[in-house]
Amino acid sequence: MLTKDQVVELLQKVQDPIIHKSITIRDVKTKEGYVSVKAALAQTESAEQMKVQQEIVNILKEAGAESVGLRFEQLADEELPQGTSANPNLPPLLSPESKTQFIAVASGKGGVGKSTVTVNLATSLARLGKKVGIIDADIYGFSVPDMMGIETRPKVVDGKIYPVERFDVKVMSMAFFVEDNAPVIWRGPMLGKMLNNFFSEVDWGELDYLLLDLPPGTGDVALDVHTMLPASKEIIVTTPHATAAFVAARAGAMALKTKHEVLGVVENMAYFESKVTGEKEYVFGQGGGEKLASELSTNILGRLPLGQPDFNDEEFAPSVYQADHPIGKQYLEIAREVIAKTE
Repeated sequence: MLTKDQVVELLQKVQDPIIHKSITIRDVKTKEGYVSVKAALAQTESAEQMKVQQEIVNILKEAGAESVGLRFEQLADEELPQGTSANPNLPPLLSPESKTQFIAVASGKGGVGKSTVTVNLATSLARLGKKVGIIDADIYGFSVPDMMGIETRPKVVDGKIYPVERFDVKVMSMAFFVEDNAPVIWRGPMLGKMLNNFFSEVDWGELDYLLLDLPPGTGDVALDVHTMLPASKEIIVTTPHATAAFVAARAGAMALKTKHEVLGVVENMAYFESKVTGEKEYVFGQGGGEKLASELSTNILGRLPLGQPDFNDEEFAPSVYQADHPIGKQYLEIAREVIAKTE
């Protein structure tokens, strides 16, 4: 079993990436293969913290720890070297001066239309005159470029990446960096680095809103986004089915625990409306959206029916509804409510 002194000695090699000194160890506890460490960093709730966290876990497990628990706190101002900022070289998008609103679109499970909601909310916000971007953060299930009919790739000029723009929405996605729809087999830390690059290496220009299409559930990528963007707001997408709403509650609970504001719930596939009779059929049941909104102490932003956009060969985008389409009009109403809630 590792001793407290051994743990402290092992962690001397771990450097604080901001001040380039060994991390400050506040407390260590060891018991029967379990090691608990409390450490202080110059900058917490950041991509840098995630890297330090992974390094500590790897070092201690290689030394024989079976399980590792970590807690982090920020160094006090007087503990920082003179002239050191806790947030050096932050990209403009993440700087305190940035006026960009971050909205993460999440779901508890796949197949509920989360990416469809992201794409159409973004295009609707753009139609209302807002400057909008999308990060397709669903790293394993990237689909935003295909849904928007994007066939070009980002340009790189003087080391800066410029996002692809369509329907007045700027887009970045893992899809631009793989060939022939190849599967992504990266592990968590590599995915976190790619997400960090989307913020730091991409020239987004001025944005009013940046939407993030999160992977379903509460895995590593969703946690990375919550850590990188402590001021993000969140929209939870579900179907009316009780199971979908039950699972979606986990994603909402994760947002609340990381102090993210839940803007509301979008109930997708709420019903099917016959074009012939106008009769509504509740294919996936009723009540899931209301129950989820109640659990998260929020409201329903919209109930969207089953449907598909009208196809246009000249402007092909298989998942983007036209502004005058009945469902497109509903997305515009959701966009107006989002603007009212955020501005």
